[in-house]
Order: sequence, then structure tokens, then C-alpha cells
Amino acid sequence: MKIFRQLLVVAALAMTMPACVKVNFNDEVSGGGTGTGSQNADDPNVSRVLQGSYERNITLTGGTYTIRGYVYFTSGTKLTIPRGTILKSDVSQKGALIIERGAQIEAIGTAQEPIVFTSGKPAGQRQRGDWGGIILLGNAPTNRPLSPAPLIEGGVDRRYGGTNAADNSGTLRYVRIEWAGIAAEPGSEINGLTTGGVGSGTTLEYIQISYGNDDAFEFFGGTHNAKYLVSYATSDDDLDFDFGYTGRIQFAVVQRRPEIADTDAGNGVEADNDGSGSSATPFTRPILSNITWIGPNGDPNTQANINVANRWRRNVRFEVHNSIMMGFPRGGFGLEGTATATEYNNDNSKFANNLVHAVQDPYRTIDAAAAGVITSAQIRAKAEAAGSVTYTNANDIMLTAPFNWEAPNYLPMTGSPALAGAVFTGLDPFFTVVPFRGAFGTTNWTSGWVSFTPQTNTY
Repeated sequence: MKIFRQLLVVAALAMTMPACVKVNFNDEVSGGGTGTGSQNADDPNVSRVLQGSYERNITLTGGTYTIRGYVYFTSGTKLTIPRGTILKSDVSQKGALIIERGAQIEAIGTAQEPIVFTSGKPAGQRQRGDWGGIILLGNAPTNRPLSPAPLIEGGVDRRYGGTNAADNSGTLRYVRIEWAGIAAEPGSEINGLTTGGVGSGTTLEYIQISYGNDDAFEFFGGTHNAKYLVSYATSDDDLDFDFGYTGRIQFAVVQRRPEIADTDAGNGVEADNDGSGSSATPFTRPILSNITWIGPNGDPNTQANINVANRWRRNVRFEVHNSIMMGFPRGGFGLEGTATATEYNNDNSKFANNLVHAVQDPYRTIDAAAAGVITSAQIRAKAEAAGSVTYTNANDIMLTAPFNWEAPNYLPMTGSPALAGAVFTGLDPFFTVVPFRGAFGTTNWTSGWVSFTPQTNTY
């Protein structure tokens, strides 16, 4: 959970980031839209640069663009990005894309022609943190006050959240986000994809985040759902839920590279109701099915801060169904804090029909407070009574090549226990009913659009 220090963020931003340039559009230009007044001189389809604050619709025509500094789309505007478009960050003025409350993005790629957001550096020189990332802000509920609404982290100085659970911030489909993650100050970063109060009208599907310098996906409140997510080689958390997020996620794969870690503990999931573990409502309560979490599995290069597959803490609720966790060094399914452990022990949180492995503790209470409610052995017994299976050897789950760091293959082999055993009784119709556990059955939905080699890709 990130700590918000807004005054320090604003001061840091003023000293380190370029000033926000407001771009006023008063005449029709090739970027799309109409108006009156003087001809706009900054059409991104001419300059090939996105910068400043846009106050009308922009439709990119394809090709390659530069994102220069923090780029804002204000309420009532829409950014449309066609398939195959490449958007690189400026090197000296690190970019970030912010879709404000009431604005939308329509970034719709294909498996053959994904949309790529990436570093502006040449192949071989790219680094985590070469640019900011994408921030989507909406008007859906959070558990934060609305007067005023909270500011999203990362020093972008924009608010999020509202009362419209069905709010629509647009579509991201077949999109890659590479080398992202910058901090305005410690504990207030832009992640690969950050959402704040984003509603269920938003479509998030087929999104890969790789080599992120902080979290891959961080969701602050909101009701949006997601399918077909990939988090690869990030440094901090892969799926981070805060401030009353109540969405559903199906078909996602998380893979940690052993040599990459943050200064903080990096988890496959980190989830909080809020930073103090209060009882603010709505409670953070993600519902997850068909997720595959893959840790380094004892690789000798494993960094000390790579932690557990699931870290549920600070008064959070959750459901995890039909999923796989394997290879994380310090734990698989972990509970932290009295309130979180109590909610699970009282069946207000669910963990069912999962395949569970970890190098140390497949099930664990992460702190003494949780252990005072339910022991690690009791967690295991409860999980197994709900259809979960525990493994001492990750290879017994029989995925094809999950620990091939350069070219992983996540599909179950013939005879794998992952190919059967999924149960969807009581789950929402959002979830596609499949027989398999984990993110994959016999079809590799990452084919064509996912890249595990962004350092050598030519853009």
C-alpha cells in the first residue's frame, strides 16, 4: 500500500518534472475534432509527439509517437490509438499518460498487431523506470472521501473516484507496457498500469506489463474487471489492490525473474483495505479465478525481497478460485493481520480449488496477529477442504516450461492436474466456465502479442 504525501509530491514534481503544457485546440486538424478559432499548431499526427494537456479528442493515425513528459486527457476527451502503434517515451522528459475522470482511451490492438508503450532508448540500453506508465482515472466508488476526492499517486496531481459504478474509461486490448515505473517520491510511484476509481464499463483485456520498476498493475478502488493479463519481470508487486477495489479478474499470469526485485517485498498479490487497515467501505475485495503465479523456485540468483505469491493484509477481503501458485520463496497463500485472518476464518473470504506450492511455506500466517486467529496448519486444512491441492515439488503441477526465464511456456502438459478440477459454482457470469485451473488450458492466449524480450526488440 503506497503512502500519500501530497505536499511533498507536488514539491518534488515542481523540482523534477517539466511544467504541464496546456494544449488548446480550436480548429479542426488531422488529429480529429472540430472547433472555432485559430489553427492548432500541435497536431500529434504531424509532430509525432504527445505532450501537455489535451482538451479535445485525438485520433492517432498509426506509426510511432513520442510521449514527452506527463500527458493529460481531460474530462470529455477521448484518445484513440489504432492497432500496431508504437508509443515511446521521451528520454530526457520521461513520459506518462494520464486519462482523467470523464475522459476515455480506446487503444485496441490485435494479437498480430499489438499497441506498444515502451522506452525511448535503443535496444540494449533500456532500463526499468525509463518512463512513467499509464494512469486511468474514473468516477466509480472507492472507500476514500469525495470532498475532496483523493489524488492519485505518482505526482500527477489528479483526483479520482465518484459514485458511478458503471463508469467507462475506455478500452485497453492487446497492449504491451514495457520499462515503466517512476517515482515522484518514495512510496508514490507511477506503475505500469494504475487505475483509480475506474468503473465496470471499462474494458481491460490482453495487457502485458514487463520490466516494471514498481508494481505492474495497481488498482485503487473502482469496480472494473479484467481478463488476460501478463505481469513479467516486474520489481515490486504484480497485482496490487487498495482503497475498496471490488472487481473481478480471470486468466492472468504472473512471472518473477529471480534477479529482479525492489527494495520492498515483492509479492504476486499485495492487497489492503487502506494503509491503516481501517473498516472503510466498500472493503477491498477482488474476486480472482484462473490466475497462475510463478516465482523463481529456488533459482540461485533469487533476490532476497521476492516474497510470497499472495499477501492479503490490512482488513482486506478476497476470493481466489481455480488458480496456481508455485515457486515463490517465502510463501504461497499468506494472511496478515487479525482482521484479514478473521474474515477468512469466518468464510467471508474464500480460497478454493487451487494448486499450491512454495519453496518454504505453501500456506502461512505472515505475522503474529494472523497466527493468533488461524495457524498455518489450519489454513492448509481449510484450503484443502475447499478443494485445493498442496505440492512439495513445483514440477508435479506439470506446466511445460514455467521456469524458463527467457522463453516460458505456461501450458499444462498431458496429465497435468491443472487441466481439470476447476469449479465455478456461485461465481458471477463474468467468469468464463473452463475445466482447467490456472491461466491456461490447451490454448496459449499469449501467442503473437506478448514479448519476453523487450530489451532486444526493434521499434
